[in-house]
Amino acid sequence: MNLMKKMLAVPAAVLALWAVTAQATTDEAIAERLKPVGDVCIMGEECKGVETVAASAGGGARTADDIIAKHCNACHGSGVLGAPKIGDTAAWKDRADHQGGLDGILAAAISGINAMPPKGTCADCSDDELREAIKKMSGL
Repeated sequence: MNLMKKMLAVPAAVLALWAVTAQATTDEAIAERLKPVGDVCIMGEECKGVETVAASAGGGARTADDIIAKHCNACHGSGVLGAPKIGDTAAWKDRADHQGGLDGILAAAISGINAMPPKGTCADCSDDELREAIKKMSGL
């Protein structure tokens, strides 16, 4: 019977420690855990924070540097699978000569070329944004 008491004492002690820590939680900590993760906005009523979300979701134009860093650098930074490297003007000029200049490179980028998918993984980039990114990478 002594063994049985010892076996029951360990879970009872663990349960008692858990109960003490659970009660030690403050009302502020409980309120923080239960606070809503967002707000519901109704059209026609003011909704706090919507301006910030709208601006970051596409309100401002992206720069060529933004597009290059997010979509182009993975391959054109190191020349993966023969992609012309950023800043290697000679390699870009050679491509431009064979593809009809900057407009030819842009057309190839839009439709995809070799291992590069259409628009180089930037499906929501405009043609003008792609053109500026190509100009920046190529130096043309």
